[in-house]
Amino acid sequence: MTTTHHSRFTIHSPSAWHARAEAHAARVEPWVAPRRERRSRGEKHPVDDFLWEYYAYRPATLARWHPGLGVALEDAPEFLAHPLYSATEDGAAFADPARLPERRREGIAWIAELLRATRDRAPHFGCFGLHEWAMVYRPADGIRHASWPLRMTEEELAKFVEAQGVRCSHFDAFRFFTPAAAPLNRLQPSRAAQPALDQRGCLHVNMDLYKWAQKLAPFAPSELAADCFALAREIRETDMRASPYDLQALGLEPIFLESAAGRAEYEARQRDFAARSQPLRLRLLAVAEATRPAG
Repeated sequence: MTTTHHSRFTIHSPSAWHARAEAHAARVEPWVAPRRERRSRGEKHPVDDFLWEYYAYRPATLARWHPGLGVALEDAPEFLAHPLYSATEDGAAFADPARLPERRREGIAWIAELLRATRDRAPHFGCFGLHEWAMVYRPADGIRHASWPLRMTEEELAKFVEAQGVRCSHFDAFRFFTPAAAPLNRLQPSRAAQPALDQRGCLHVNMDLYKWAQKLAPFAPSELAADCFALAREIRETDMRASPYDLQALGLEPIFLESAAGRAEYEARQRDFAARSQPLRLRLLAVAEATRPAG
C-alpha cells in the first residue's frame, strides 16, 4: 500500500485508496444497515430516520467514498465515470473543481459564506430547544410525530411555550412551526436571512454540517462527511430527548426543559456541540474555498 506526493496531488495506489474506501464503508455500515432494514419492514424511527429523510441523502450516498480534493487515485476508472472527476497525465482520477457547472459553483459560494458567518458569530444558548415544542403548539392539523405520545397534554404544552417564549433563529426549524407558534417567535427567519442568523449554539445549524458535507461532494472527503454525520446523530438524539415527546420506549430519557435542571443540561449539551462543530465547520469551509477557480 503506497501513497506518494505530486506537485498538485497526493497519489494513492490502488491498495491505498481501497483501504480508505473499505475503512469508510465499515465505519458507516452500523448507521446505514438499520435504515435499510427498517425500510424493508416499513418501520419508522423518530430519531434515526430524521437524518435520512430531512436531508434526503440515501444510505448509499453516505456509503459512497470520495477521497476529497488534492488526492488522485491510480487505477480507478470507475471514478472517471463521475462528471466531476478528471484524469492526471498519468491517468489517475481526481475530483476536479474546474468541471463544476456555474450553478453548483454559486451554491458552493453561498455555503462558504454561510460557514464563514457561522464560524465568526458568537453562539447563543438561550433557546432551550423549544423549536420541537413550537412544531406541536396548538396544531391545526394533528401532531407531527403522531405515533409517539406527548409527555403532557396539549394545553399544558401550550401554556409552557407561552410562558417560556420561543427564540429560534434557524429557518429550517422555524418553517415547521405551527401557524399559531410562528408569531410567538422573537425572530422571523427566512432563507435569505440565513447567513445573518445561523449561529453554532443552534442544534440544527450543527446538524446541517452533514448537509454541507454532502453538497460539497466529491470535493469533501467522505471521512469528513462521516464525521459530520456522527455528530449530527448525537445532536438529533439530544434534540428529541428535549422534545415534548415521550420516547422512553426507545431508551431515550427525557431532558425536562420544564425544570431549571433540564434547561441547564440542555445548555451544557449546546455548548459541547458548539465547540465540537467548529473544527468540522473549518474543514468544510476550507474545502468550499478550495473549489474556487484559479486566477
